[in-house]
Amino acid sequence: MKFIAPLCAAMMLGVGAAQAQVDLTTYADANGDLDVQKLTCAQLAGTFQEDADFMTVWYSGWYNGLAGYSKLKLDRAKELEHRVIVYCKANPDKKVITAMDINIKQMRKELGIKVNDEK
Repeated sequence: MKFIAPLCAAMMLGVGAAQAQVDLTTYADANGDLDVQKLTCAQLAGTFQEDADFMTVWYSGWYNGLAGYSKLKLDRAKELEHRVIVYCKANPDKKVITAMDINIKQMRKELGIKVNDEK
């Protein structure tokens, strides 16, 4: 019996700490538009996984388009997504666009990739 009470308390704390996932459209305006420059890491983390995946791919494409880089390397895209998620978990108050910028530039630097916006 003396082990049951602490176990129940621990389980209740875990349930309280769990956050419900919301649809990405929760953060859209009245017209259904999502301002990608205002989306925070906490908001991204609070969406369903497929929405978070979609957004990180979208951001990656946007950055690559700005740089005039029209290729997608799947392993790099997945690595970037992982890095952004790790960054966002550590920095929930930051904007996703900031997380993408930091991590894309870091990966490009590590891999020796030069693109039009960084030359």
